[in-house]
Amino acid sequence: MENPKPANSATKTQTARAPRFLPRLERRHEPLLSRRAFLRRQFLFALFALAIVFGSLGIGVLGYHFSEGLSWLDALVNASMILFGMGPVSELHTNAGKWFASFYAMFSGVAFITIVGVVFAPVFHRFLHRFHLSGDDK
Repeated sequence: MENPKPANSATKTQTARAPRFLPRLERRHEPLLSRRAFLRRQFLFALFALAIVFGSLGIGVLGYHFSEGLSWLDALVNASMILFGMGPVSELHTNAGKWFASFYAMFSGVAFITIVGVVFAPVFHRFLHRFHLSGDDK
């Protein structure tokens, strides 16, 4: 026999969840966080964004070093310039390097947008939460 679904399972909605190490954003009916708690949250989100930056740079450095044969420093310069939208520094000579640079450039665009979103998410959320709370006073 099959287990019947609970009666209230159809009414529950799935929401996107932040990673467990990031603090939870306050809900609609919760009070606004204190400035100190907000700054702590902002610091944790900034650390998470920094981890994304270093992870993305690591991927780029390894890719440029092994696919194009660049020195570690030249690979770092190329990866950081691509990651932050400035463009490549060194000319690419191998097909593997050109393939990697193409995919790394697409990855970097998404990573940059993600990094900016992670940094500004608490600020934007606080603004909307404050605006929502001020609307409840009417």
